[in-house]
Amino acid sequence: MQHTRTQKFTRAAVGIGAGALLAIAAPLAASAHVTVTPDQVEAGGWSYLTFRAPTESDTASTTKLEFHLPKDTPFTHVSYQPVAGWTAEVTEETLPEPVDVLGNEVSEAPTEVVYTAEGGGIAPGQVQMFTLSVGPVADTGSIAIPVTQTYSDGTVVEWAATPEQIEGDDTLDPAPVLWVNDAPPADDHHAGSGDQDAAAGAAAEAPEASADAGGVTLGLSIAALVIAAGGVLLGAVALSRTRKASA
Repeated sequence: MQHTRTQKFTRAAVGIGAGALLAIAAPLAASAHVTVTPDQVEAGGWSYLTFRAPTESDTASTTKLEFHLPKDTPFTHVSYQPVAGWTAEVTEETLPEPVDVLGNEVSEAPTEVVYTAEGGGIAPGQVQMFTLSVGPVADTGSIAIPVTQTYSDGTVVEWAATPEQIEGDDTLDPAPVLWVNDAPPADDHHAGSGDQDAAAGAAAEAPEASADAGGVTLGLSIAALVIAAGGVLLGAVALSRTRKASA
């Protein structure tokens, strides 16, 4: 009888652990495209932008990433954080026409940052972070930063669709977007709940903090689920051994 109960408990524990892992996997799979953090920045400021680039192919690795910087709302300065196993190059060129950026006329600006893998690149099932320092941020609504992702088998994915294009066709590959004066769309999974709550009259005191806390909360939740699943499984094993010994 004790052995039967132990088996049931162990099976239940394994089910709970598997369910927790599936709960983790579901949101990660749903967000498998190139994104940027933070996605909300202030006009006139400088920011470190971290791009998350996953490899979605099951058979090929990501070997090259090209970040296409804006020419109509350019950054006057861009630098990159070195990534082990990758070379990087910033391209600066003359703009099609001079642009006013925060009262300064800009005729030349960085327009592209290219990361190229020296080795195997980002293997299937892996993700890599790439960080750029940019500024100053133009006084505008939003800034799209299209990304070209090249795979080892020659496949090229253009993460270039704007929010307006996505609204008309959500099957398109979205470009990472920096929201400056405009608020992210209500259904944007990167948008924090702060602005929505503020519109509803709740949490109006710190909408930006809510947005920033969203990523931290998700990370802590995932860690908690992993720890909980591991604890349940270990507890099941320990209980099984104890009851076997007492039998």
